Formats: sequence, C-alpha cells, structure tokens
Amino acid sequence: MRAGDFARAWAVNDHDLAASSHPPKHTGPRHLQRIWRGEPLAGKHVLVRCYHGLGDTIQFLRFMQPLRGVARFVSIWCQRELLPLVERAAGVDRALALHDGTPELEFEVDIEIMEVPHALKVGREQIEMGAPYLKLPPKSMPVSLDREGLTVGLVWEVGQWDKRRAIPPELLRHLAVCGVALHSLQRDATIESLTGIGARDISTPEIATLGHLLRELDLVICVDTMVAHLAGALGCEAWVLLHADCDWRWPSTGGRSLWYPSVRLFRQTTAGDWSIVIAEVREALQERVTAEQRVA
Repeated sequence: MRAGDFARAWAVNDHDLAASSHPPKHTGPRHLQRIWRGEPLAGKHVLVRCYHGLGDTIQFLRFMQPLRGVARFVSIWCQRELLPLVERAAGVDRALALHDGTPELEFEVDIEIMEVPHALKVGREQIEMGAPYLKLPPKSMPVSLDREGLTVGLVWEVGQWDKRRAIPPELLRHLAVCGVALHSLQRDATIESLTGIGARDISTPEIATLGHLLRELDLVICVDTMVAHLAGALGCEAWVLLHADCDWRWPSTGGRSLWYPSVRLFRQTTAGDWSIVIAEVREALQERVTAEQRVA
C-alpha cells in the first residue's frame, strides 16, 4: 500500500483471508475485528462499519461511491461527529451514529470501511483523488479570522495512538514569521501554549465547522491526525509533518501523496527530531509569504 502496488496488496490480503483462521465476527476490540470474509457485495444491502479513527473514516469515504456502484444499498455506521459529512458523501444511502451496541437496521452483508478497497479490488485510478469528495453542511456560525497576512492554522497534538506524531508546541513559535497570522485549531490548547506560539485560538469541537475554517484559512500546518485527512478530502492546502517511521498511507519519500493532491509532506530525517522539520517549514512559509507579496 505504501509503495502504491495495490494489486499486490490485494493479492496478499486474499491469501491472508483464505489461509488464516479468524475468530467469529464482532468479537474482541473493534479496531482488530475482521468483518468482511469474502462475501459478495453485488446487489446487496451493505452495512459499512467505521471501527477505526476519524481520519480513517474520512480517508476511506472516497470508496463509498464505487461500492454503491455494485451494492443495492449502502448504510454507514459511523462516528457521531462525522454524521454531517458522511450522510452527504457520494454513494451513501443512509448514515447512522456508531455506538457500543448493535446497529438498528437490517442488512445483508457487512464490512469495515478500511476493508472496502480490498473487497472492490480498486486500482490507483480509484484511490488517487481527482477532486474533493467531502461536502459540508451550511455554516452554523460565521467564520472570523485574523486577516492580517497569510492565515495559517496549526495542529500539533494527537490522540493516544502513536504519540511520536505529536510536536512540542514550543517549537511552533518559529513559524511566527513576518506576514503570517497563526491560528490554533488544536482542541484544548493551553493558554501557555497559545501564548508561546503566538497563535489565536479558533478551535472547535464541531467537525463541520472545522471544515469551514479550513476552507477559510490560506494554509493548514498539522501533524498526522484527522485534520490532515479533513483538509485533504476538502481539497484545502495543508502541510503535514510526519515522524521518521510514518504510517503506511504516506509514501516513504517525496513531498506529495496520491491520496491528497492538496497536501505537501514534510518528514523527519532523524527519529524524534522535529527541529529540522520546523526549520524547513519556516523556510517554506517565508517563501510563500514572499510569493504572495509579489502577486499583491
């Protein structure tokens, strides 16, 4: 998957599916459950279960339209906070809020959302994002930004999974270059962090509202977390900062990803050392500001 050899990836998955002895469906931690066991999807009412992270659901929503091309009906059992986006996604007939119980609907076959590309044997043309695929609901509140200079949103913290992705907030003060207005999208950021960075807090718990903020900003600089996927899926420009042993969905080298053409990648060369990454981002920001000033 990292190398983009998707046919080989599906062959490996097929072999694993045929050779392995899996526990019964819906037992054990949800993120470890193997839901799809090779059942046909064509002409069926398919329930798509979203058992991984918010970013995973956003990234793999692109496959709902090709899934609907073979299925009779597609229902998605997704994280409640993503409902406003999921219910508007192409290929989705019905969206329900995920909870600890069982889904309140009848279906014929189920699959976890990250299993869908394997089940469909999708190729690069269906994985590579040709256009934004998320639709936002109407704004619930006006967006207010500091318009003095290039408006940049920041996210530096991550959830409990793989804390190597997080960046110490004190390093981000180096991004406060002349001509840039820094805005914090980080949930629950401390006053000390915001003051040290020099960023104005515009964070929100509402993902749809966050999507509108991303569209208003000139640029988002973030670590590998949900915001990176939301920005990419909306076609917003984002610079994603990756640790040295980054997740499989990002390429091993290069500054671009076929998953999100509006995303630029900056990566560690030494594990745990963010200083060089921040220096590269600062230089790129200065170049961006200079280019903007020339245009103006």
